Amino acid sequence: MMMSEQPGTSGVIRTIMILETLSRYQSINLESLSKETKLPKATLLRFLSTLVNLGYVYRDPHDLYSLTLKMFSVGSRGLEHLDLINLARPIAQHLSEELGETVHMGVLEEDSAVYVLKKESSYTIRMYSRVGKTIPLYCTAIGKVLLADMEDEEIASYLERVKLKAFTPNTLTSKEALLGELEEVRILGRAMDNEEHEMGTLCIGSPIRDHSGKVIAAMSVSWPLFRFDSEQTERMGQAIQEATARISRLMGYTGG
Repeated sequence: MMMSEQPGTSGVIRTIMILETLSRYQSINLESLSKETKLPKATLLRFLSTLVNLGYVYRDPHDLYSLTLKMFSVGSRGLEHLDLINLARPIAQHLSEELGETVHMGVLEEDSAVYVLKKESSYTIRMYSRVGKTIPLYCTAIGKVLLADMEDEEIASYLERVKLKAFTPNTLTSKEALLGELEEVRILGRAMDNEEHEMGTLCIGSPIRDHSGKVIAAMSVSWPLFRFDSEQTERMGQAIQEATARISRLMGYTGG
């Protein structure tokens, strides 16, 4: 659908208009692109220059513009997450019903994790969160699972960039203590956040792997502390690990 430029049209909308128009052509010149998008040439040049610098658009020696493979790569990664979410959704629902609590699935996003799936607890008192929320890696169950799969060099680089800020008295702010916990996560195959990110909340999470064995996501269950039965930790941990193992198998993972 063609969109004409309106006063105050946001930069995001203009960028999307340009990218959508470029996706319909193998290559296109500035004049034709201006007619298609109804954007002034000066405006177009400003946006195109940014997109070229970011690597999403290519400008050839004849001043023809086209989308690059980077743009398609972003789209394909989005599709991978979409496939994962669709496969995980019924398993997350079953896990939430089995344990009676809120289930999240998160993926790595730079130095944080982001929730891409949530199944809400049926209880009135439950954890506040939403799909799209970002959380720290070092003090959440999902985050520690994702960190534990990184190479030593990646973890060292992360610890150079990120300050281990205390969210609660339980937050691990020592690099040595965190590294020790990550080793435990690798051994147990799951991670715990015991009021490390939010007081009164406990989470257990475990990894989701792709066909190569790489951890591509993590799933966790969150409890208000007053509803958590510590005597059932092992049983609940096993239930979470069985759920993530099922998703991993659906993603092509054949390991143990």
